[in-house]
Amino acid sequence: MIPTGTQIVLHGRGLTAIVTEVGATLRELSWQGRPLVAGFGRHDLPHAYQGAVLAPWPNRLAGGRYRWGDDDYRLPLSEPERLNALHGLVCFAPWQVADRDAESVTLTHRLWPQRGYPFPLDLRARYELSDHGLTFTLTAVNSGDAPAPYGASFHPYLIAGGGRVDDWTVQLPAATYLAVDPDRLLPVGTAPVGPAGYDFRSPTSLRGIEVDHAFTDLTFDEAGTVALRLVGPGGRGVALTWDRGAPWVQLCIPDEHNPTMTRQSLAVEPMTCPPDAFNSGVDLITLPPGGEHTFRLTIGPIEG
Repeated sequence: MIPTGTQIVLHGRGLTAIVTEVGATLRELSWQGRPLVAGFGRHDLPHAYQGAVLAPWPNRLAGGRYRWGDDDYRLPLSEPERLNALHGLVCFAPWQVADRDAESVTLTHRLWPQRGYPFPLDLRARYELSDHGLTFTLTAVNSGDAPAPYGASFHPYLIAGGGRVDDWTVQLPAATYLAVDPDRLLPVGTAPVGPAGYDFRSPTSLRGIEVDHAFTDLTFDEAGTVALRLVGPGGRGVALTWDRGAPWVQLCIPDEHNPTMTRQSLAVEPMTCPPDAFNSGVDLITLPPGGEHTFRLTIGPIEG
């Protein structure tokens, strides 16, 4: 038995992607045989949310508790060591294939009301290969009769050709980062990127940098997109481009607490809202009955 269910292989334009039935997760992505993301084995479970779809909230929810309207809710602590609810409710849920061909697949999942989140959502995740790379689109529709709090993200670990993180440069046009407490990694306030050593607005070496923070005040171009570029030796690398539907992005370099991935990739997670938005309300989306939200991103190769 394969723990992540049916494996959906997309191939074309020099790209190969594998998407799993469980979680609608991106298990592998390569271009001309070169990995663009750090995935996981066919007979394994993702142990660090590699390629996961994160909804109806991304990142951490303090204590799994929040107040919505006149009611208080409590969710299971999926990160018990930090007493947080982490990365939503659909990472290990079964999704259904609604449509597919050689270069694309659309999967759907109905998130039924449950304790802690009594709001039904219909989610649609689409993966499509093009000359620009792999485009991922996530759409959520509130299928209930009451407004629902909502946030989302996607969780790939990018790989920039040869070497390791310390051999790569990153470029991200973000002016502000979110400081967190060291124990639970919960927000304590925003600050400019420069004094913290997180100014990546020009290509910056990642050698010796430790980061597990959200960034915002992104510079979107005239087309309404922003890009992170991760470049390795010889100028080869990977780019992740996304739209205004996600005004935040989490960057994380796996450290010694994740020995199988230590400093071998960079997690880049475009987010619709920051960590603990169900409590802070910052950029939290309110989906009215019948309301819809979509965000889109593309992962593509950089050739030197």
